[in-house]
Amino acid sequence: MPYTPEKPPLPETPEQLRARIPGWGADLDPADRPSVPRERRDLDSGAHWHEPEQQPGGEDRERSVEHARLTPAFGTAQPLHGLSGAIRRFAYDRYSEGRAAHWLLLIAGDRVDAWESHLASFVSGRPDNPVTETGILSERRRHGLSSRRDGERVDVLHQSFDPVLVGGTWVVAGVVVAAGVRALVRRLR
Repeated sequence: MPYTPEKPPLPETPEQLRARIPGWGADLDPADRPSVPRERRDLDSGAHWHEPEQQPGGEDRERSVEHARLTPAFGTAQPLHGLSGAIRRFAYDRYSEGRAAHWLLLIAGDRVDAWESHLASFVSGRPDNPVTETGILSERRRHGLSSRRDGERVDVLHQSFDPVLVGGTWVVAGVVVAAGVRALVRRLR
């Protein structure tokens, strides 16, 4: 059973595993393990429970399909919301954590969440400022070009792509909005 202090039983005995997997159990002999003098099993852990008490409020939390129930303790700081929350919930409900689709959907949910927050900034009356947030202005003030000529930097190769990846999305979004406004104006005429 998960989340208890007992170690679950092995599906195979150590002898079966040693016969099937070459080198299995190489660290079982304490003489072969350098950490053995530091390992202490006689210390009290301080835990006053056999199994942690289940945190309340987990009815709407995402749970991996591999687990029978939600972990005893979980974070509540960022509840799922909007389209990004629906994408993340779908990833947890449908796909195992061992599948690439699960993680790709979570990445897609992060990107959608970023766009949701960008759009929300326009509604709030204090929109994001892509010029200052991309760091373009600091290039001249903070010696951006001369620091790139330093031979010890590991990010020299991708520096030419950074403006495209960071600022290019804003340019594309601006073009899409301008095209949408133009189409709307034409329909209203």
